[in-house]
Amino acid sequence: MIKLFQKFLIFGAFCLKNLTFAQVQAPASTLHSESLHTAKPDYPTPYGSPKIEEITQVLNRIHSYLDAVTPTRVINKTTKEEIKDFSKIDTNAIVFRGDFSLTSYEWGVTYAAMLAASKATGDPRFAQYTTQRLNFLAELTPIVKAKFTVSSSMPLRQVIAPHALDDCGAMSVSMIKAMREGLLKDNIRPLIDNYLNYIYTKEYRLSDGTLARNRPLKNTLWLDDMFMGVPALAQMGKLTGDKKYYDEAVKQIIQYSKRMFNKNLGIFMHGWVESMETHPEFHWGRANGWAILTLTEVLDILPKDYKGRAEVLALYKAHAKGLASYQTGTGFWHQLLDKNDTYLETSSTAIYTYCIAKGINEGWLDATTYGPMALLGWNAVATKVTEKGQVEGVCVGTGMSFEPAFYYYRPVNVYAAHGYGPALFAGAEIINLIKKHKFALNDSAIMLSK
Repeated sequence: MIKLFQKFLIFGAFCLKNLTFAQVQAPASTLHSESLHTAKPDYPTPYGSPKIEEITQVLNRIHSYLDAVTPTRVINKTTKEEIKDFSKIDTNAIVFRGDFSLTSYEWGVTYAAMLAASKATGDPRFAQYTTQRLNFLAELTPIVKAKFTVSSSMPLRQVIAPHALDDCGAMSVSMIKAMREGLLKDNIRPLIDNYLNYIYTKEYRLSDGTLARNRPLKNTLWLDDMFMGVPALAQMGKLTGDKKYYDEAVKQIIQYSKRMFNKNLGIFMHGWVESMETHPEFHWGRANGWAILTLTEVLDILPKDYKGRAEVLALYKAHAKGLASYQTGTGFWHQLLDKNDTYLETSSTAIYTYCIAKGINEGWLDATTYGPMALLGWNAVATKVTEKGQVEGVCVGTGMSFEPAFYYYRPVNVYAAHGYGPALFAGAEIINLIKKHKFALNDSAIMLSK
């Protein structure tokens, strides 16, 4: 019986060995190596270099949606009737709220992105979107200021009496950019000066001058605040010619990065608290987006030979390299960059796409290395723009936390305003990239075509 069992095992092993061999070594007649090599992969998002016409269609959808849902109207809060004659405004007046606020930092990003989209496409409607709304704010602000006392409920409170960097930075950047292009009336300048006065002289700071907050804990740095304050300082330097603004912008970047940039990972932590001995590092996607967008904006403004620019450029390159290592095969990046079980997030993907494409177009990054990454990012973002023009997969507004669940389960929503400006920026810069560089399939992979 034992010998019979041994023979059975030997026979079974022989059959298994031959079965395995048969699976590996298919008959020659069924092998077509050339056809297998060129077989179409099942990519989850479109692959390759998009056409300018296709990108423009996506941008047009976003514009059409936003133009319809963010009107410039003042109404009587009691009667709901529109007040067209601003001289008749009284304390019953409010600014009509569409789907999004006209004075939020997210909309500051959107205004600037509309200007970029107008340049890239040659379509003046994008720039008109911005100028119409910023001129509306400039005309209305002094009237409201004269007739209302400052309170949290007053119309345009963020413009008249800002009390956080969120109120100031992105809005002032969009105003300065539009003003420098000659698109706005002179009455926008008091709004700019008011914003920059807050950033430069009123925002809370650490003892070394770093822009900070006292929430959720005393002496806290939010990575978001690099963007909420620093690009505005650089733009003010360009507008006025006063180098103190350039100096302050560079100083802030260096001081933030010393505390918050992880050189080993090539990405930033979201929050830093002065009193903490050990800092829990959560590498939130959109905060890293604000950081690289800050570096991109400042590099675009600083004179080539300006003191500190080389250090900012080195940080930008290190961050771009770090971000590249976390891009997924779908083209998206994760909500927490180094946590693959967090969801794929659209706004951060769009910001990275813009900043990388901008870096290539400006000569800061190598097109061969980073071009395919930027194209893949745009192809991913484009899948999240609906036929209506809404942007899906965008994380809602987010504070900071010291544990992962907070970031893992932040909701996404098409009314999260953070996705619209980045998507416009990304599409516009990819158009510029395609105009400047040609990409094509080489051995089935998208590459720069020499």
